[in-house]
Amino acid sequence: MLEHLRLTVPPDLVQGVLDLVTEHECITNVVRHEGVCLVPEGDLIECDVARETTSEVLDDLHRLGLSRQGGVLVMTPDSTPFVEAGRIAALAPGDPEDAVIWPEVVERAEAAGRLTVTYLIFMVLAVVLAAIAVLTDSPILVVGAMVVGPEFGTIAAISVGVVLGKWAIAGRGSTVLVGGFVIAILVVALLALAASWGGLIDAAMLRTARPQTEFIWRPDSWSLVVALVAGTAGVLAMTTDRANAMVGVFISVTTVPAAGNFALALALGDGPEMVGSAQQLGLNLLGMVLAGCFVVLMQRLLWDKVLRLSERVFRYGDRAALSARARDLAP
Repeated sequence: MLEHLRLTVPPDLVQGVLDLVTEHECITNVVRHEGVCLVPEGDLIECDVARETTSEVLDDLHRLGLSRQGGVLVMTPDSTPFVEAGRIAALAPGDPEDAVIWPEVVERAEAAGRLTVTYLIFMVLAVVLAAIAVLTDSPILVVGAMVVGPEFGTIAAISVGVVLGKWAIAGRGSTVLVGGFVIAILVVALLALAASWGGLIDAAMLRTARPQTEFIWRPDSWSLVVALVAGTAGVLAMTTDRANAMVGVFISVTTVPAAGNFALALALGDGPEMVGSAQQLGLNLLGMVLAGCFVVLMQRLLWDKVLRLSERVFRYGDRAALSARARDLAP
């Protein structure tokens, strides 16, 4: 698997960038278009790099000053059926599926840590669904609310910001996370008050037996365990770009459901359920943030060593096998 780099290079950085991309053993298909860039002025240099070494190459480009004076665009090709792709993949340590591209991780964290209209809308809708799930004792709606909730990206952003020392990202993420829940809870509480005044709901509905959803406001030791496991899986999925694993994270933790139950309890004046819901929400958020910080820290300290070990154990670095695979793919 390769990443395609499209570099806008000012004249004073051209030679340094060319030396880097032409001498690196895991870079191929280097193309230079002289003087074609207008804003900023300079050359356009393109190349393909093995995914496993992309973060290293981007760091080198940053040290050259390209990220400040020029432009860097990273694209992922859908297919690379040529022999050279297999050769440079064989030279890179580990498997491309395990690669972490840290500049992309930071960029995702920055995006997730911004408060947007759609974030608030999704949060409110998720808490509304959770409140309805509580009233109807519907585990299906609980799952739906968990999937709709947008909070995990913000939790991951906080973890990345704390470990990498990006305090602005961590601060914005914390503000968005707390503010999003507060706004959603207040909106749903107001809706619940209006519904109670209209006779649609009452306090008795909240106090009746709800065997399918009572776990929402009754945290136990397993709540923290699940939060830690889900936070670990979610941040690992984000850093390695495994979006398919995120859905499982969304439906594992009781954050949005607890917020929905808290909003109902607030509107209907049920103190014990307010306390239990707040404990469940806080426990899950804390567990996921701690697990996320641990994952990012371990990846920063040990991931390169893990990839090199995996190369020896799983033979990801078998050059002949990878080159043969590339030849098989080539038309």
